[in-house]
Amino acid sequence: MTTSGSRRWSGKWASQSERARPDAQPVVDVLIPTADRGAELAVTLAGLAGQNDPPFRVTVSDQSLARLASTEPVVRAMKQVLEAQGRPVEFRTHLPRRGLAEHRQSLLDSARAEYVLFLDDDVWLEPGTLCRLVGAIRALRCGFVGCAVQGLSYLNDRRPEEQKPFRRWEGTVEPERVRRGTPEFEQWTLHNAANLTHLAADLPIPVGDWVAYHVAWIGGCVLYKRAALTRSGGFDFWPQLPVAHAGEDVAAQWRVMERFGGAGILPSGAVHLESPTTVPTRDAEAFDVVFPMTSVGSQLHTHPSIHNEERHNR
Repeated sequence: MTTSGSRRWSGKWASQSERARPDAQPVVDVLIPTADRGAELAVTLAGLAGQNDPPFRVTVSDQSLARLASTEPVVRAMKQVLEAQGRPVEFRTHLPRRGLAEHRQSLLDSARAEYVLFLDDDVWLEPGTLCRLVGAIRALRCGFVGCAVQGLSYLNDRRPEEQKPFRRWEGTVEPERVRRGTPEFEQWTLHNAANLTHLAADLPIPVGDWVAYHVAWIGGCVLYKRAALTRSGGFDFWPQLPVAHAGEDVAAQWRVMERFGGAGILPSGAVHLESPTTVPTRDAEAFDVVFPMTSVGSQLHTHPSIHNEERHNR
């Protein structure tokens, strides 16, 4: 017999007594900023519907200009599935657009759970991923852990040179400092293409277990201890940025990393849908604004615009 954990199974979806019973208090607030991506968002919600524990709720903040995601039949269907499973889902409209950092800050301000999962609207999660993330952050006692997204169209494209910066965390995750021009920054190549998929295959990881490793940052799927993110300032730097920016998640993670530490985990379980970016104009990298170059200023343009949603096309 299979169990569904805190997820209400399909045999009870229509049970009035089950639906009237108070659901378990959410341990995780899943925060999804979205804009003009109905089909992709539906896939993202479908991935969440495959998660068992811990209990979670979902907030989708929509900045669509053409058609709100909540009006798309496929999105409505997945919202209904999640709610039938006992997962609270809220859709809200957040306009005008003031940039990605402000959008994320507004979601963070609405969160109340112990942990917040910032999940991009074009990422599918393997069943069990949320449980691994929460187990990892509790075991590592750090500010965030994440599953960097993988592009499975590159499954046969092995890149050993890009995998060389891989370093496992041995023991406790400690605070560390990452900036452009530092050796730690070069770890960004680990998250290109399907590198994480290949690294996981080469490591002896038992089914359901995980391995922690050093990161430059993580895009697409990051679980924070909410107190650590808010105490580090969250995304409160957003007024310093032009509306057209990227790298806001990098800046927030670097602030958390310096105080509480952060790590990636393998296997990732997060799959990038490889859809075209919805932010084609990126006038600034947020981490260059929040952390301006000083002693390594000559290396400022070593990796221009490396933080982008099409990194898997490299």
